[in-house]
Amino acid sequence: MTQGAPRGMRLHIGLFGRRNVGKSSLLNAITRQQVSIVSDQAGTTTDPVEKPMELLPLGPVVFIDTAGIDDEGALGALRVAKTRQVLDRTDVALIVVAAGDWGPFEDGLLAEFRSRQVPVIAVFNQDDVAAPPPGVVARLEAEKVPVVRTVAPQGRGVLDLRTALLAAAPQDFVDNPTILGDLVSPGELAVLVVPIDKEAPKGRLILPQVQAIRDLLDNDAFCMVVKERELRTALDRLTAPPRLVVTDSQAFLKVAADTPPDVPMTSFSILFSRFKGDLTTMAIGALAIEDLRPGDRVLVAEACSHHPIGEDIGRVKIPRWLTQYVGGKLEFVQIQGHDFPEDLSPYKLVIHCGACMWNRRALLNRLLRCREQGVAVTNYGLSIAYSLGIIERALTPFPGSLEAFVAARATRHP
Repeated sequence: MTQGAPRGMRLHIGLFGRRNVGKSSLLNAITRQQVSIVSDQAGTTTDPVEKPMELLPLGPVVFIDTAGIDDEGALGALRVAKTRQVLDRTDVALIVVAAGDWGPFEDGLLAEFRSRQVPVIAVFNQDDVAAPPPGVVARLEAEKVPVVRTVAPQGRGVLDLRTALLAAAPQDFVDNPTILGDLVSPGELAVLVVPIDKEAPKGRLILPQVQAIRDLLDNDAFCMVVKERELRTALDRLTAPPRLVVTDSQAFLKVAADTPPDVPMTSFSILFSRFKGDLTTMAIGALAIEDLRPGDRVLVAEACSHHPIGEDIGRVKIPRWLTQYVGGKLEFVQIQGHDFPEDLSPYKLVIHCGACMWNRRALLNRLLRCREQGVAVTNYGLSIAYSLGIIERALTPFPGSLEAFVAARATRHP
């Protein structure tokens, strides 16, 4: 059986609106499946419902049906909170209204997405009951908001909605950004160092390693995969040096020692800092490690929810390396999944995983929240490289980010 594209590489399309406007019916019509429960009772959808699918010719997407964002009461507040988490990972937003009922509530939603630079499509559902007011349609079109009219149970307007989605897809998704393709040219070799330890899933590789291999193949580059113990032997057997060595961040010191200085070297985590987020921002954020003092609080954020093992990188290894670097005990707070504090002021630093399971917008939204609150944010691999004293070596494949890092360090410590 062929597996679909990972969820993090899918375009995330969120359906938002008041209760009982037909969001679930619309999702069922788009996917041609009974994905969401449909009822005349308001508030039927509680937690967000996700449906991955192929939306041709765009490619892999995931639709997210949300609870009505105007829900009421204590339980309603929890539903709204869950819906607001979806805002952070939405690439394209559908604002769904019933029977042409667009008002200040929808204008508020539109303003929220505009502030996040998220493309919006206005979907006037239940068009058979009432048409949207011409003045509202004219205003939205003047603001370059596509308008689609649908009758979800009949499937009317669904083709128009698909067309609008294709046009609204962000260009960086359409252009299919690469993990390694701009670093390793066709015909060149990348050596990937993959430790097989307790954290390695039995019988398979972890997602960033698999995606890196596929990306190299897609770009007609060569790929050699070795364990850290065999790296030096493998390099000695090559007739020409590789274009790049990529390692698991936990093996940085050994791989740095075994890789010739003239061969660029980095880690999977740092590659994904660039692929999923903003490498320059997170590289500069690593400089905050220098300012950490015993007793400071550090937030360690992991996108996926896995059962931690004894030597977990986010709970054990990174805290150990940073504690040794600082020379005193730090207070580490770990979070998983889509939970992320609204108030980041208690923390001196946020350290994020590579977010291989997420789409890029979700991580960019977290970086934006850190920037707005003046809290430094970096990445697993970058924090490890900094604490081990090899961050410049790890940034060598990325001259722009390296230059910005060096300049920022000179400004902080002239």
